[in-house]
Amino acid sequence: MRLLLVFLAAIILQSLAGRFSIGRGLYPRTLHNNIHARRNASKYTLQDYYKGQSFLDDWDYFTGGDPTGGNVVYLNRDDAVAKNLTYVQPDGVTMLAVDDYSDVPAGGNRNSVRIQTKKSYSGGLFIADFWAMPHGCSVWPAYWSIGPNWPDAGEIDIIEGINNQTTNQYTLHSAPGSNCTLSSGGLSASSSVLSKVCDSSPADNVGCAYSDNNTSSFGHGFNILGGGIFAHLWDSSGVTMWHFTRDQIPADIKAKAPTPSSWPTPVAVWSSATCDVCTFFHDHVLVLDTTICGGWAGAAYPSSGCPGTCAQAIANKTNYSLAKWEINYIAVYQ
Repeated sequence: MRLLLVFLAAIILQSLAGRFSIGRGLYPRTLHNNIHARRNASKYTLQDYYKGQSFLDDWDYFTGGDPTGGNVVYLNRDDAVAKNLTYVQPDGVTMLAVDDYSDVPAGGNRNSVRIQTKKSYSGGLFIADFWAMPHGCSVWPAYWSIGPNWPDAGEIDIIEGINNQTTNQYTLHSAPGSNCTLSSGGLSASSSVLSKVCDSSPADNVGCAYSDNNTSSFGHGFNILGGGIFAHLWDSSGVTMWHFTRDQIPADIKAKAPTPSSWPTPVAVWSSATCDVCTFFHDHVLVLDTTICGGWAGAAYPSSGCPGTCAQAIANKTNYSLAKWEINYIAVYQ
């Protein structure tokens, strides 16, 4: 994810929020029609269906140091299971948790989990059903995909937020020199543009981002509604994302016959007219993780409305009672 730089990045993102409007009308209507013609003609076949035990068997457990500088120790599969940070409930829901029972000193590291698919993808329709996502002071959860040698093969952030954030952020990161910028290509999107330059590096990694306007898209507001679905379509037309609350999930998704052309206005759109996502995004693994403090959550903590400091928050294990992913399934269609 993210090598987010970030006191500066957090300030930039906050200052940019709401100042840009989607670039509707910048491209000919024929492009708009061609995008829909290609997608309407597509039929999607289920390729991979991750549910229950599959999250233990078909995903790798990352055990390196947190690239975002977070105060976590990522456990391997066996240790995560032994410490009850990864398990499958009787109803098939998979849990990924941050340690909420151990005493950890202020500024110390808590055990957590970061997993990624063994398989890699260079496009497709991805549908993720979550019953709940982590949230809370010092907490930084994300569901994303990334290619090799960041940011050379790009990064797609589908769920990401920090601390007491109430709405989700959607972001693309492309390699320096790709000259990728955010444009909806004449299509509508319901979220607000935060930043338009996708090119990223360790020195400038804001990426091109949207902020959802709906509090049902992240954290507590997402969880109290029984979660929902985040879907994204990545093809030659670009990257398009949707969010559905539990009671809004289209029937075709439930039937495992998704038809994105019939879905309502997406939350975010990146057109290939200004960023060739088939060239600059490839060989991605899907990733789920929860880190603590670090480059973004830690830097933004003083302005987050949370008590004390981020280092002090780590010592309070009750902060992590809600720092849990509850995953129904993640489906990949091609």
